[in-house]
Amino acid sequence: MLPVKRVVVGAALVEGGKLLAAQRADPPELAGGWEFPGGKVDPGETDHEALIRECHEELGVLVTVGDRVGGDWPLAGGAVLRVWLARIADGVPEPKEHLELRWLTRDQLFDVSWLPADLPIVHAVKDLLGED
Repeated sequence: MLPVKRVVVGAALVEGGKLLAAQRADPPELAGGWEFPGGKVDPGETDHEALIRECHEELGVLVTVGDRVGGDWPLAGGAVLRVWLARIADGVPEPKEHLELRWLTRDQLFDVSWLPADLPIVHAVKDLLGED
């Protein structure tokens, strides 16, 4: 098995039965696509530390990290995406590094164009949101 080149963490932020989706601003090939907020794990940082830092940088909120959603989700170039359920402990999300943020109900999850890497995770999270 090849070693993981890069780990990217994502937050499935759930509040009141809704999931927060973030629209990418860059790079150009991903701009406009929707994703889970998050980013790369820095050297010497745990996945949870990276997720908390990224949510603060990207959204201006403090989050508490919950259960992991699935395992390692493959990304281009041998990287993997690791996603956790999370809740906002403090603050109101603002699109600091994204074009837009949307809270989506279970029935609205596929009203946005998710990035291909995030789409299978959306299906996994859908089952966790319950019925409207």
